[in-house]
Amino acid sequence: MNKPELNLPPGTSPLMAQYLSIKAAYPDCVLFYRMGDFYELFFEDAVKAARALDIALTKHGEHDGEPIPMCGVPVHAADAYLSRLIRQGFKVGVCEQVEDPAEAKKRGSKSVVRREVVRVVTPGTITEDSLLDARRNNYLAALAQSGGSDGQFALAWLDLSTGEFGLTETTQAGLAADLARVSPRELVLPEGLLARAEMRAMFEQLDTALSPLPSARFDSQAGERRLKAALGVSALDAFGHFSRAEFCAAGALLDYVDLTQCGRLPRLDPPVKQPPLSVMAIDPATRRNLELVETTSGQRDGALLDCIDATLTGAGARLLAQRLQAPLTDPQAIAARHDAVAYLVDTTRLRADIRAALGKVPDLARALSRVSLGRGGPRDLSSLRDGLSQAGALRQRLAGESALPPELISLRDALGDHAVLVQSLSEALAEELPLMQRDGNFVRAGYHAPLDELRVLRDESRRHIAALQDRYAADTGISGLKIRHNNVLGYYIEITPAHAPKMGQQYIHRQTMANAMRYATPELGELESRISQAGDRALAMELEIFDRMCSEVLGNAQSITRAAAALAALDVASALAELAVQRRWVRPQIDDSLRFCITGGRHPVVESALERAGQGERFVANDCDLSEGQKLWLLTGPNMAGKSTFLRQNALIAVLAQMGSFVPAMKAELGVVDRLFSRVGAADDLARGRSTFMVEMVETAAILHQSGSRALVILDEIGRGTATFDGLSIAWAVVEYLHEKNRCRGLFATHYHELTALSEKLPQLSNHTLKVKEWEGELVFLHEVGPGAADRSYGIQVAKLAGLPDGVLQRASEVLHALEQSDQTGRSAKLVDDLPLFSLAAPAKAVAAAPPSEVEGALKKADIDALSPKQALDLLYQLKALIKT
Repeated sequence: MNKPELNLPPGTSPLMAQYLSIKAAYPDCVLFYRMGDFYELFFEDAVKAARALDIALTKHGEHDGEPIPMCGVPVHAADAYLSRLIRQGFKVGVCEQVEDPAEAKKRGSKSVVRREVVRVVTPGTITEDSLLDARRNNYLAALAQSGGSDGQFALAWLDLSTGEFGLTETTQAGLAADLARVSPRELVLPEGLLARAEMRAMFEQLDTALSPLPSARFDSQAGERRLKAALGVSALDAFGHFSRAEFCAAGALLDYVDLTQCGRLPRLDPPVKQPPLSVMAIDPATRRNLELVETTSGQRDGALLDCIDATLTGAGARLLAQRLQAPLTDPQAIAARHDAVAYLVDTTRLRADIRAALGKVPDLARALSRVSLGRGGPRDLSSLRDGLSQAGALRQRLAGESALPPELISLRDALGDHAVLVQSLSEALAEELPLMQRDGNFVRAGYHAPLDELRVLRDESRRHIAALQDRYAADTGISGLKIRHNNVLGYYIEITPAHAPKMGQQYIHRQTMANAMRYATPELGELESRISQAGDRALAMELEIFDRMCSEVLGNAQSITRAAAALAALDVASALAELAVQRRWVRPQIDDSLRFCITGGRHPVVESALERAGQGERFVANDCDLSEGQKLWLLTGPNMAGKSTFLRQNALIAVLAQMGSFVPAMKAELGVVDRLFSRVGAADDLARGRSTFMVEMVETAAILHQSGSRALVILDEIGRGTATFDGLSIAWAVVEYLHEKNRCRGLFATHYHELTALSEKLPQLSNHTLKVKEWEGELVFLHEVGPGAADRSYGIQVAKLAGLPDGVLQRASEVLHALEQSDQTGRSAKLVDDLPLFSLAAPAKAVAAAPPSEVEGALKKADIDALSPKQALDLLYQLKALIKT
């Protein structure tokens, strides 16, 4: 990036002039400016970072007559501070020393070490393991539109930590669903797009950092050139046909990566085009309502993904999440995944062997990506060695199986043969490896003879240092004398100030500290020179060997990528098979029909929670048949009976089936669902000035506009957020529209019992209810779905279970009875006239202290056990007479 010209005030130090010049080129970044073992921050960056990181804010000299605010973080702990800044929305420019200080001194005593920004860290460009969730992708995405405001949209996304690269065309109506499916950490988009009010409103709902760029960076011709350069090809025919919008999005994405990585593009997988209709469309509201990946409170624990994730590797967990986010719509592709899972369900021994091997597999994709970016270390090479070794073992294990389904045959072949590379890395790498290659000692002893010779020289010199320390201690009589080392003084002798008179003339004073004095000798200086030369030469030789190993790895990058993808897919297939066996899940039958027939369906998350609770309570399974003649179910029943659970479980079964998993049911026959809509529960959107009812209506409108005959629609309590008659009218009209216009499969839960009358005129509408029983005044929820309609909502009984005061419950019963008995006209006024202003506030004991009735008195006096049949009959007549009076 070009550095702008600066007008610096007189007296600006060379160091500060360098800092200000670099900072001017990255004005939107917090600049981590390397100074020795610290990253220092100055001026406004320091003020912001000190507040965000809760670290001390100090001062460093003056600039233009004002003190310069400063704070710093140690280089060895920088990742933790980077992570905190990124989570708070900052972009961080990492400015490193790119020159040896000795070289800078050759230009003059006041010369400053040359520094450059080597990368810009943003939410979507993180590659460090310490900053990433191993079980989640970290996508950077770019959105573009070609042909003006009415043109086609395209979305491109890239996981810089793995090289995964995807593209899809989309529409403005489908954009929210596509963004929710990819779930990028950061979205690059044209400034003009962000300025449009309707687009800005959609972006505000995303939990995504937005990085607007000038529209000029979204040029389709430039995008095509960038894509060819990134893939190293002169033609893109082998990768498919790309639209103008896709070139715009892909080009802007690669341009942004180039900017943030300062010209170092990572290794990329070939772009995978995802046709718009190849996956189930699920909008953000539906994903949130169904809690696919995280709960409505933003937690992973309790979501469907957490419930089904039995994967053993980070790559497998990421692939499982991808498949859950994007269920397929091609029955053949779905069946291929089911075949693999079914085979592993039936072959217990093979499944166990695969999972045992996968437990030893590191994250190959992320290790390879770090190596390609020049950020890899010796441990990344060992991860590649170990992972490829397990890939070879799994390939041999699968080769011994007969009648493998096509999916597993394909994965077996993709594992490849990496014996040569594994042997090469095994011979070169030591047993104990440092994190960074600059720490040295990662090459195995005996691998390279010249390196061994330098190490002997270096280590012998260090023993000489220890011997020299003993001799100096004996010569001076100072038992506490130590020889130490730092980057400024090199090797030096350190004693306490009290022993200074014992030091002879041969000891040269170098530095006085509060609690120590430091000295040097010509002999120590010569020895330091020999150690430094041997150590530097040994490290340089190790780094050359490291570079050769990296080059060998990158030469096999394509086959390593295929093996990593195969290992992840094996992990997902074996995990889903393990899940099916443990949870008693069955293989669903998927075809192109419009069937939706589930026998004994169960909610996977609720059932799992009940099992974990260990209280013996079993989930009540229910059927759901949305076949011809009953494609739309109207579901009634009281709150707490399980309507919402039933609605969600059928939607989740459809998602699980089409992602390639077995499902929690006795049997499932499903026609492909191309769009899934769920409006279950709602909340205020205060930031955008929307009430609960408005949110409900917006979501319902989207469903009615977008669902077709292949959609599955789940609606719960439409219209409850407004006046009763308004809500009933809206719910009534929505049911009719779904039946007549959308003609989709659907479940509609409601408390408006008047809607059940629609079944007489709508042939596809079928009434169903959640069964309950009243026993001795208590309400018992059976959680069973059956045909028919509920005759009441049992709201007061549910309120009693919730613990409302007895006075409130008694008054509610009186009001309900009055409403049920009276005409609509004037009933409110009558109830207000009868309002018991003070009795509701009476304490419970006052109500209990009311005198017993005559019936109660007569019953208490009666000796039931002593009554003859004739006397018992007489008592009944007596009690009846008392009631009449």
